[in-house]
Amino acid sequence: MIPRLLGKKLLQWSQEYPVVTVTGPRQSGKSTLCKYLFPGKPYVNLEDLSLRYLIREDPRGFLERYPEGAVFDEVQRFPALCSYLQVLVDTLDRPGLFILTGSSQFELMETLSQSLAGRTAIGRLLPFSVPELYGSPGATIPPLDDLLYTGFFPRIHDKRLNPTEALSFYVATYLERDIRQILHIKDWTKFDLFLRLLAGRSGQVLNVQSLSNETGMSHHTITGWIGVLEQSGLVYRLKPYFGNLGKRLVKSPKLYLLDSGLLCYLLSIYDPKILSLHPLRGQVFESFVVAELLKERYNQGLPDTLYYYRDQKGLEVDLVIEEGSTLTLGEIKSSATFHPDFVSPLDTLGKTLQRPCRKILFLGSRDRPYRFRDCEVRGYTDVSLCTVG
Repeated sequence: MIPRLLGKKLLQWSQEYPVVTVTGPRQSGKSTLCKYLFPGKPYVNLEDLSLRYLIREDPRGFLERYPEGAVFDEVQRFPALCSYLQVLVDTLDRPGLFILTGSSQFELMETLSQSLAGRTAIGRLLPFSVPELYGSPGATIPPLDDLLYTGFFPRIHDKRLNPTEALSFYVATYLERDIRQILHIKDWTKFDLFLRLLAGRSGQVLNVQSLSNETGMSHHTITGWIGVLEQSGLVYRLKPYFGNLGKRLVKSPKLYLLDSGLLCYLLSIYDPKILSLHPLRGQVFESFVVAELLKERYNQGLPDTLYYYRDQKGLEVDLVIEEGSTLTLGEIKSSATFHPDFVSPLDTLGKTLQRPCRKILFLGSRDRPYRFRDCEVRGYTDVSLCTVG
């Protein structure tokens, strides 16, 4: 098994909280990781049809089967179970009793906030990161277009699957089943169109009205669909940064699909060679960088304090990252060649903010991290906020 960087935090939390919860998209590796980290605990898949009657009819009796705790997979299927779980963990009063996983954060977080508030740590597991896949000594990272096209879902890498085929099955099974169940969608073709239109807008400021017009669905419906995809860990809304600036700024978030392979599939990019010449290659790379930085923060148990900046004069910076009193400005360019003007927006915003800022330029190159004046320059093999040595 490829080690997951979130594992260290999950083990730490299991010594501090009676319940540890892991959320993330379908097939991001939650079950595999939890079974690996907690081999002594029984593993129970709550999607098992044979368990449903027992849990519904006698949830207390079901939990009494596991006096030393267990790993409960897809726990959002039975929200009422968490109420009984609360009573049990309060009675036993020991850390690391139950490990819960769920692929629908919306349903799961609602359940946890009602029943297990203060009793559970919550980790978010996205698909593999570059350091997880290629961080071991001797590992060779593939060319950028191959990396982006393949994406990061564990099963594709573990089984060496064809990415286009695997992701088509992913959309047809997990996505369609889960989204249908939550949103009660009758016409899947409308949602499929919405997904592909959304992919074409990854890395752009979200315009719900435009999506509504092109799909023929209401503004309310489109907002709901985006919300469910976000709670399922498949898309991310990057909020605009305001700080204490008095000028008028763009207030809408930018939207990103978080797996570059899934993004390529929805853009009908079925070969890395197609991606290399595709007009949206820059947006695919930008989505990849944002996802890698999110994974880094989630794996460290940190909040996702990532923003972007755009004002009405046209100044835009791809990333503004708050870490305590430190502000990091980031610019993303898919080009493998450095150009000095790439850092100009960072310099301009740094002067506008009138405060010390760390600056990072993320390039589509294999170069090891280096500096250009006061800016760090990082290639796609080193997408991180860790300080350059």
